[in-house]
Amino acid sequence: MLLATAKLAPVDPDPGQEPPRLREPQTLDAFLAAIGPRAFRFAEAGLRHREDALDVVQEAMLKMLGYRERPAGEWTPLFWSILRSRIIDAQRRRTFRFGWLDHCDPQDEAQAGDWRDPSPDPQREHDGREAWTKLAAALRALPRRQREAFTLRVLEELDVADTARAMDCSEGSVKTHLSRAREALRKQLEDWQ
Repeated sequence: MLLATAKLAPVDPDPGQEPPRLREPQTLDAFLAAIGPRAFRFAEAGLRHREDALDVVQEAMLKMLGYRERPAGEWTPLFWSILRSRIIDAQRRRTFRFGWLDHCDPQDEAQAGDWRDPSPDPQREHDGREAWTKLAAALRALPRRQREAFTLRVLEELDVADTARAMDCSEGSVKTHLSRAREALRKQLEDWQ
């Protein structure tokens, strides 16, 4: 399975430089292994269904195999663009096939925190699960474009240009969607802070 978890070592910080970022993977396999868990969370937030999210991530990863020869610097925005398209396609198929059925399984929400590392402290684990549940619910409440902009810019730390390429829009649109998403999330989560 391509969704293996892999951690890359951070680059040594250089004073006066940007904060440390993950090293760019040398192979497409390493890239896909590193991005898989984050891609799954992104897809699951958009689709609200675990199995559909796994399917679209696998489809996006398979599509990326055709771009193996592209420079590694192009992989990140290209992958997010492909994944985003697959999510939209899955949403359209679901709307067409199950438009009459409002499908939301409460057990899916309970499994939302499965991707986190286990914590030895039960209270910390509970707080983390509660925080993820509230954030995931707040993200799902956002319009699709705002959710994409927030996830790609804040959670995935893509720059504005790469986010614009992934979302197939202008950099100004990314900034607008991100600003609106942050404001909406701040309002939704202010009671919880």
